[in-house]
Amino acid sequence: MKRLIIKLFLLAVLVIAGIAGYAGYRGWQTYRKAVEDVPVETAAEAYQTCADCLAFSDIDEDFVNAVVSIEDKRYFVREGFDWVAFIRAVIANLRAKQAVEGGSTISQQIAKNLYYQSVSRGIDEKIAEVFIMSELEDVYSKEELFAIYANMNYYGDGFWGLQQASRGYYQTNGNDLTVAQAAILAGIPNRPAVYQLSTGHEAALARQRRVLSAMLKNEYITQEEYELALQENV
Repeated sequence: MKRLIIKLFLLAVLVIAGIAGYAGYRGWQTYRKAVEDVPVETAAEAYQTCADCLAFSDIDEDFVNAVVSIEDKRYFVREGFDWVAFIRAVIANLRAKQAVEGGSTISQQIAKNLYYQSVSRGIDEKIAEVFIMSELEDVYSKEELFAIYANMNYYGDGFWGLQQASRGYYQTNGNDLTVAQAAILAGIPNRPAVYQLSTGHEAALARQRRVLSAMLKNEYITQEEYELALQENV
């Protein structure tokens, strides 16, 4: 009986490995077709050369810290797919019995926005995103990718990119934001239709509180800065 159980277990492992390998191969094929049709440098160029595009050096440090805190806190230290974040997100979602936490890294979000934003994403496309993410991180530095991310995102109310959003909402530039403003703008791209300030100001403030709490937890701001940011009229 014991030998039968072991054999069945090994068979199950082989079946799972086979399915995973097949899915990985299909995802790799999807990735290869995507980058052959449009190389990553071509796909990303528009978010580096547009009139309102910002270089990383022109992005406010508080905004960088806000985005990293809420979206991908290991962004500047990890390499490749973030299995830690993925497993944490799966556990959180299972506990809540709904999708309360995403597992996508900033680089994965860029991959999705560049290639699959306007198409239905199945398992092949989601696996392809991981391969595209890997190529993006081979081609660009983390700073360059962060700038692409900030420039490509939609911030609601017709504002594309951090510079447009900074000017449109706060009449300032993307390198001159307060902590409170940075936290608001870092939170909007998650759900622009919900958090845009013209129609979702209260929701945006609730999201801002989450961003500021993450910044405080990750020691990017002090308790005093946290409280002052919550009091600021944004």
